[in-house]
Amino acid sequence: MASLLLPALIATPTAYFAYRRCVYFLGKDEQLRVEMLTETVVVNGPCIKVLNPLLCKSIKRVKAEYLGQLDYRLVKDSITGKERVEKGPKLLFLGPYEEISDERHGHGDYGPPSNRKAITLSQTEYIAVTNHLTGELSLTKGPAVWFPSDPYEVASEKKYPIALQEDEYVRIKDQATGNKMIVKGKTLLFPDPTWKVQGEAIKAITLKSYEYVRLQNVITGKIQVHRGEQMIFPEAHEILLDGKKLEAVDLKVDEYVKIEDQVTGEIRVVTGTGRVFLGPNDTILNNGKQNAVQVDEEHAALVRDIGTGQLRLVTEKQLFFPAATEEIEKVQQLICLADHEAVVVKDQSGTVAVHYGNPKLASPERPRSFFLPPYAEILPLVWSRGLRRETRNLIIERFDVRPQYMWFEFDCRTSDNVELVLECTIFWEATDLEKMLQTTGNLPGDVYNQCRSQFIKKVARVTLKKFMEELHSISNAVWTEDQPFYKVRGVDVHSLEVTRYKCSEARTSEVLQQIIEETTNRLNRLSQAESENEVNIFKMQGQIDHEKLNRELLEIKQEHVKSEARVAGASEAERIAAFVGGLEKDVPRLEDRIEMWKVLRKTDALSVVSGGGGSLYYTPNDVDLSIRTDGNAGAQASKA
Repeated sequence: MASLLLPALIATPTAYFAYRRCVYFLGKDEQLRVEMLTETVVVNGPCIKVLNPLLCKSIKRVKAEYLGQLDYRLVKDSITGKERVEKGPKLLFLGPYEEISDERHGHGDYGPPSNRKAITLSQTEYIAVTNHLTGELSLTKGPAVWFPSDPYEVASEKKYPIALQEDEYVRIKDQATGNKMIVKGKTLLFPDPTWKVQGEAIKAITLKSYEYVRLQNVITGKIQVHRGEQMIFPEAHEILLDGKKLEAVDLKVDEYVKIEDQVTGEIRVVTGTGRVFLGPNDTILNNGKQNAVQVDEEHAALVRDIGTGQLRLVTEKQLFFPAATEEIEKVQQLICLADHEAVVVKDQSGTVAVHYGNPKLASPERPRSFFLPPYAEILPLVWSRGLRRETRNLIIERFDVRPQYMWFEFDCRTSDNVELVLECTIFWEATDLEKMLQTTGNLPGDVYNQCRSQFIKKVARVTLKKFMEELHSISNAVWTEDQPFYKVRGVDVHSLEVTRYKCSEARTSEVLQQIIEETTNRLNRLSQAESENEVNIFKMQGQIDHEKLNRELLEIKQEHVKSEARVAGASEAERIAAFVGGLEKDVPRLEDRIEMWKVLRKTDALSVVSGGGGSLYYTPNDVDLSIRTDGNAGAQASKA
């Protein structure tokens, strides 16, 4: 019928307007929403719909919404209030009283109400889904595409599972039940919605052969010990008792360790060699393993029994390990004293004994080499130090009994009010330590103060000039008068000397320096004069010695001349005697023979004179011979 009316209606303008108000052509994706007088109806395409305009309040053509493969919409019925989920792919035609819900219910995180997408999960992703109407929780793992099956389902953000290796685990608490659990690797853990992962993945405890671990159950308090080699995964309520894995105590032959059972309080001693693993309730005492004491000729062990509090000294040669109730207080070194050394030992009763290194002074009761007995101690000497002995902090345990020097200085004033600073040296020796210990506790201080007092008294009685002249006698007087003071204290003072003195005031010191320089110059001049006199005396002594030697030389020469003359005379006499005796037969008269000898002698003289270039003069009377010569030849001729 509509097909018959259609041409007639289009024929006139009025008919065309009526046609536009009454006939609707709907495509496949179109919907006609008609608000009637009492209700609203919808017409979904494709179709041709003829409506009576008089019965319609409004007519609206709308496009159906196309939902893709991953699209979904929440549709709400405004009359009943119910909601439903429409999933793609499809054309979504709403009912007469339906609309796209803008209520989020947790879905708004994935787009506006008109563009909601399903959640695509890969193999390593998951989401937790909460139904806000029923409160139910569920888990959706990938790979999957999640659409809400209920309008009140809320999906969390994408989460990633925990990848656990073979040596890893995680602690989990189920918030629904309160139970705790351990999940070990190797696995890909998708936690349930009610699970709470406590921290990150934890490495399992890998134990070597010398390692162990103690785990305590925090619910029951029970402790378990696990030794290597193995891999340990703690239970849900177990914690590391010591906070970490422990290493066994390796004991050598000279080592030991004390272990206490904290339940029974029993202490045991474990000695080497070996490897010690602690039990569930064991604890190591005294900071771990200790070294045993090698007791020999030079070492001893001072041991205290903590049960009785008594001390004993172990001197038997051994490798000493203390018992469970014993503690090594100290390892004593043998005290060996040199010949010049001595120590003072005080026992528990306060008695003081002196041990000498000198074999002549040592005794069986007080040997030169010994271990300090229990409750005994070396009594140190606390002496003063410094040039003025103002600080008493010099601690001496081994006393040197050899003679030694002591230096000090002090102030004093002369009778003419000149303040001097004297520097003195004492050469002293301790001869009786027992007497010294009984009479003084600070020997250098006593010696210093005594010398200072004596010098002050002596110097106060003289002027500066006299002090300078009598310095040696003053120091000698102080040394002599103080001998009883030193003897009482067991000390011998061998010498006391003032090595230097100076004025305290600068001005006086300058004057004193001038005096000293003048005295020094005078002494230098005297010394120079003495040196010159000594040189002159030495010269004179040399001259005297020279003259003495010359005299002795002359005497010797004279003796030689005399001896030569005697020898020459004796030789001449023998010649004459031989000449005269030989002519006795031929010339019987002695006088004639003598005259002949004289003639021969004159002939010899003439031969000598002729060889020396001399001149002869004859007298008419006796033809005596007179000779004048030049040089030695003439002298010899004259003698002839």
